Amino acid sequence: MLESKTNRIALYVSALIIIALVLFAIFRDNSQPISLSQANQLLQDKSVKKIVVTKQYVFLKTDTGYYRIPSSQVTPKMFVDYKVTVGTEANILIYILLFVVFLGLGSLLFRYFQKRNFQFGGEVQSQNSATSSALTSENSSVIEAIKSDVSFADIGGISDVKIELEEIIDFMKNPKRYKSFGARMPKGVLLVGPPGVGKTMIAKAVAHEAEVPFYYQSGASFVQIYVGMGAKRVHELFLAAKKNAPSIIFIDEIDAVGKKRDGNRNDEREATLNQLLTEMDGFEGSTGVIVVAATNKIDVLDSALLRAGRFDRRIFVELPTKKERESILLKYLDKVPHELDVQVVANMTVGFNGAALAALVNEAALLALRQNDFHVTLEHFYQVKDKVMFGKKKLQMLSEQQKAFRVTYQAGKVLVATYYDLPFEKLMLSNENLTPQTDEPFIKQELESRVRMFLSGMASCDIKYSEHSNNAREDLLQAKDIVVKMCNEYGMASTLLPPEGEQELILERLYKETKDLLLSMQGLVAKVEEVLYERESISKNEVKKYLDEIF
Repeated sequence: MLESKTNRIALYVSALIIIALVLFAIFRDNSQPISLSQANQLLQDKSVKKIVVTKQYVFLKTDTGYYRIPSSQVTPKMFVDYKVTVGTEANILIYILLFVVFLGLGSLLFRYFQKRNFQFGGEVQSQNSATSSALTSENSSVIEAIKSDVSFADIGGISDVKIELEEIIDFMKNPKRYKSFGARMPKGVLLVGPPGVGKTMIAKAVAHEAEVPFYYQSGASFVQIYVGMGAKRVHELFLAAKKNAPSIIFIDEIDAVGKKRDGNRNDEREATLNQLLTEMDGFEGSTGVIVVAATNKIDVLDSALLRAGRFDRRIFVELPTKKERESILLKYLDKVPHELDVQVVANMTVGFNGAALAALVNEAALLALRQNDFHVTLEHFYQVKDKVMFGKKKLQMLSEQQKAFRVTYQAGKVLVATYYDLPFEKLMLSNENLTPQTDEPFIKQELESRVRMFLSGMASCDIKYSEHSNNAREDLLQAKDIVVKMCNEYGMASTLLPPEGEQELILERLYKETKDLLLSMQGLVAKVEEVLYERESISKNEVKKYLDEIF
């Protein structure tokens, strides 16, 4: 009797599985994905026989095949000469049918096991409960390795860093070669650089290229509430790495746990740091375990971490250069339809890190989609650059008088900045920041040009209205800061040791020169004001054309 019931259930289960497979074969989406340019070619060739539009895709049927393209990439005007059918997503129907089939299958299996558990379920239940609790307690502290899928080919730029790390990768792959030569690899590699330059990606790429397990932990994860838990976690991490050697341990933001030990006691953090130091002393370079750590605050790290035998090698990952920015942008633009010169985008992104470049490309692509454009262009990058750098900032509600002051102020700034060829691409009426801050070396003439730019908004308003608004505060502070450094730090005053009152004299002189310059081109100021009133933005190239007409 029991055997016949079992056979019947097996028959039902088999039938349901066959039905599910048949339904999937009938209703599955067998269309091929195509690009926007390929779709345009099919439409131009008049080879499309049928067009079906759904919320997610547009399907094109031809004599030779069945194709699909995301709806977000097309516009209605592409299909003016065709009859378009609105359809439903086949996938939804598949999921509904499969859900019904598996619901029935689950119901049969549930009834079957429910009957079996009724006879000897108490013993099975108690056994399962005991096993579950044992597994939970056993695995609660297990640290798993991460499989890295990031390669050096995925990272643009950082050619110098790659050269430094290739030796580490070679050691992980051929440890005997180094051991036979009497050489040992560094126990630790410290990646130092500002946020967003790709330190974590670099560590993952090393693990991927070396084909070894990758153990990731953030420094903050070691800082526990209970004393001793952070040290325990450090021990477990190194234990897991040693068991699966060769392997890489990556500790992100190591400054969270590795700060200098000063007079202010923090027993838990010190215990965790001591455990980390002990673990790094406890294995030889020949074990095949290398610790890679990342920080943007090397100056706060404890000296014991930085001594020889722990983090022997330090690699500085700087902000990308122009050539490296080009390489990074090409990586991110690889799958984005675009019509632009990457060199121009690289020129306009001085000071951007890898993460900011990724965000810039993504925002430009999203803007192109919102505007139903077929390609990303340079204009899209101009429109989203300030949003990526400073965040989205709406123009506050201004009265007509306030807006008039703002327009005159910004017109003066953009004219002086263009006249002295300061680095910027576009001025927005809503954004006070015009040129990016940079610490690169400047000569006296370049610094004075920046001061004139910061004073030009005030000068423009004073010429037209004989007063200016309080939005000049930030620009005035930056102008003063540059002049103070010119006198006290750079030796650019009238003498190396500036006399009293020298800073005020320099500021007054530069302000007068700026005012005289703006007075000489009042017609041009009025033209720029007109553009800013209408569009609330103006590009450097446009202002340059106006200047070329009178100079």
